[in-house]
Amino acid sequence: MKKFIIIVSIVVLLALGLDTAYFRLGWYIELNPGNVPTTFVRTEGDKIMMLKDGDYEPFEIKGVNLGSGKPGEWSTDFAIDKETYKRWFKYIQEMGANTIRIYTVQQDVFYDAFYEYNKDNDNPLWIIHGVWVNDYTQNSHRSALDQGFKERFLSDCRSMLDVIHGNKKIGLGRMASAGSGFYLHDISKWVIGYILGVEWEDVTVAYTNEQFGDIEGADRYKGKYFYTSPEATPFEAMLAEVGDKVVEYESNRYKTQKLVAFSNWPTTDPFDYPEDIERFFMKCGKVDVEHIKTTEDFLSGQFVSYHVYPYYPDYLAYISDWSELGFDDLSPYYTDGVLNTYRAYLSMLTRYHTMPVVISEFGVSTGRGMAQREMNLGRNQGNMSEKDQGKAIVDCYKDIKAAGCSGCCVFSWQDEWFKRTWNTMYAVNLKRTPYWSDYQTNEQYFGLLSFDPGKEESVCYVDGDNSEWNDSDLVSKRGDMTLSMKYDEKFVYFMVKKDGLNIDSDKIYIPLDITPKSGSSYYEEKKMLFDRAIDFIIQLEGKSNSRVRVQERYEVLRSNYSENVYEFNTYLKDNIPSKDSPRFTNIDMILQTATPLLYNNLQAPAEVFETGKLTYGNANPSSPDFNSLADFMAGDGFVEIKLPWQLLNFSDPSLMTIHDDYYEHYGIEYIEVDKIWAGLSADDGGPRRAELSPVKLERWDNNVTYHERLKSSYYVLQKYWGDQDED
Repeated sequence: MKKFIIIVSIVVLLALGLDTAYFRLGWYIELNPGNVPTTFVRTEGDKIMMLKDGDYEPFEIKGVNLGSGKPGEWSTDFAIDKETYKRWFKYIQEMGANTIRIYTVQQDVFYDAFYEYNKDNDNPLWIIHGVWVNDYTQNSHRSALDQGFKERFLSDCRSMLDVIHGNKKIGLGRMASAGSGFYLHDISKWVIGYILGVEWEDVTVAYTNEQFGDIEGADRYKGKYFYTSPEATPFEAMLAEVGDKVVEYESNRYKTQKLVAFSNWPTTDPFDYPEDIERFFMKCGKVDVEHIKTTEDFLSGQFVSYHVYPYYPDYLAYISDWSELGFDDLSPYYTDGVLNTYRAYLSMLTRYHTMPVVISEFGVSTGRGMAQREMNLGRNQGNMSEKDQGKAIVDCYKDIKAAGCSGCCVFSWQDEWFKRTWNTMYAVNLKRTPYWSDYQTNEQYFGLLSFDPGKEESVCYVDGDNSEWNDSDLVSKRGDMTLSMKYDEKFVYFMVKKDGLNIDSDKIYIPLDITPKSGSSYYEEKKMLFDRAIDFIIQLEGKSNSRVRVQERYEVLRSNYSENVYEFNTYLKDNIPSKDSPRFTNIDMILQTATPLLYNNLQAPAEVFETGKLTYGNANPSSPDFNSLADFMAGDGFVEIKLPWQLLNFSDPSLMTIHDDYYEHYGIEYIEVDKIWAGLSADDGGPRRAELSPVKLERWDNNVTYHERLKSSYYVLQKYWGDQDED
């Protein structure tokens, strides 16, 4: 019996050891070292070619980027289930896309779902798989040649290859910024290539090149599949080595090869710009993949991957002498009489590179907030309706095709609540972003698929139909007017009823008391009095002139960007607004625009746009007149309004926390509230004093509700790609 137990124990330990070595550590024995690797996809000049019926035919990548986030979860939770993925794959293919691009190793259910979706599909979806470089690695003290950078990068590349070939087990947390599980389905026959790396920080690139540039031979690499030209930098040599090891590992272990690209974006593009542009945008590093060469042993070949959006960084908008960039004739780059700098930049890329160019990220956001403008054609980073998003994506796609690119991937498939944006992140609790939908943060709304609050429908739609309102929503009365209010994970909703309401001529005001720390009982400009100190006032003054205004002490832009926008420090004693100041100001949002270059004035203040301005229209997605940016709409004797939480200085409505008094803390701290006070006033000859009533607020913590909805932009792109296929 004892011998039996020993033998069984040895067998179990041996099995565990082999399992660990093969599935977790990637050990293998090359059984057929003489076999030549095969490929079904390769490059020919500036084209991507795919094997079909024994011949290689041109293949255009029409892709979409797929993230791993969903409401109530961080992206690193990888919480999307298999059935959701399979449903999304169907939507994506029905839209006309043929490729999905993912950034890192996903949870095992993604690969299970992809295998099940494709295995009996005569028209399969393809994948471009990425390998992520953890943010903490890239933004640390390391250069790209440090072992903690390069070796981790190489290790993650090998893990990715084992994953797609169905030979990997990854424990929870064992691979940074990646999923975990048992990867036992081989999906490699549907993987066309790899994009290695991320949007490189130019300071990391510059630091690497500076640290190793003087060491003879350090900036050269020669492998079996990749090598560098004499002009290559140390950073480019690192990329060449990683690419070489990727092809070597897959060729030796799996006897196959795929396309390879290295991630890039305009910040580290290979071009020289005028000195003032390089200085303002602080361009300090280049990645030129033309310095990375391939040998005949690499059968698939290399393509070029760029993330290029129409608004950032739009260097060409500030160019005066285009001949410096090789443009003698700008006439091909005009769209509807306006210079299309996006198309011109894409043409610079295809003109420069000898390999196929794929724009692996492009898109615009349907968020209410905005961070950057496209100066000429208005394809902005945010504040685009869903229909305008669709048109902008189609127009960008036309630019990509006209420039001669070999494909593209729209960013992105789904909205992601967890994301942040530089010009709003200071105003919200970054530890709680997945638990509410922040419509002011544009980065959350690049998707073609929306997550709307509510299990099946939202609690309210601003659409001129008040059937969802009931007596329990009533808050306040004033003469023949009543005010009702409700909320969900995305908006605070208001409805004002008034007999014979005329939205064009009636002037209605809704004062709001948000914080107990400050506010004014008097609105100087409108000569209005309130029985409580208010912080915000909703001013309905017609379809084109309505807005939300904020008491100047509670203005969040001033608290963080006063020097950039107003050219003074608001925290100096003489610049601090009084707690009961009767002045109310517009609510603006700072933009990233090179105003010093526009006006040739290094002291020019930052550009802003009025985010408190209200847009009139129908905000119900089921309406043919749907405008996703609509804030208010009138019906028969009533008007409905919806405001995003952040516009009212909520840092996290899931916990009902708001901004504390900025001037007590030299910036933003949070306090919790359990009610909002709201009232009514009007410019109708009646009393100029408004009484406010409390509205109880209940936090929802981590318990979010949502339902999926394909955006209008999905159908715009579907129609365009469908019409292309018919042609």
